[in-house]
Amino acid sequence: MSADPLNRGKPQRSTTGEPPSGSGASAIEVRRSTRRRRTVSAYREGDRTVVLIPARMSEAEEQRWVGVMLDKLAAQENKRVLGDAELSERAARLSDQYFDGLARPSSVRWVTNQNTRWGSCTPAEGSIRLSHRLQGMPEYVVDYVLVHELAHLLVPGHGPRFWQLLDAYPRTERARGYLEGVVAADRLPHLPAARDE
Repeated sequence: MSADPLNRGKPQRSTTGEPPSGSGASAIEVRRSTRRRRTVSAYREGDRTVVLIPARMSEAEEQRWVGVMLDKLAAQENKRVLGDAELSERAARLSDQYFDGLARPSSVRWVTNQNTRWGSCTPAEGSIRLSHRLQGMPEYVVDYVLVHELAHLLVPGHGPRFWQLLDAYPRTERARGYLEGVVAADRLPHLPAARDE
């Protein structure tokens, strides 16, 4: 496949639709570059993942590298732990995105005393607390819990209006499934480690 000399150095773009399950992004954009010879890199851009690859790569190599880079990004993101200030900024961004900025907590922080719930909210005080057990979980799961608690600032109970608000977050079902899986895994009996004989 020969490169067009007029396009030398300009990236060629192609976008794939849905990413592999578990990637955390809703869209993947692959950018091919004639300048890029061997390296592949990736980064998040909003709700999209951008993967930069050499223009000469085959479709099969592209798909393989997209998977590799999504795994690398997910591993990096899972290692990163947000502080309380970052958690507050994230809550403000999510409120703007899903509730037109109407849900404004006075405080958002991690706590270590919530072992049976993922988050809690005191609407009268405007405070939101997230369980430290969420740290290291995928970003979309933490965002879901934040959106859930932000919705409680607008609607205190779990009635139809509350769930209607929560429907605005596109990964609600996926995040709930993830959390249900974590709870189910915790309930499984832990087998003793096998001993060498």
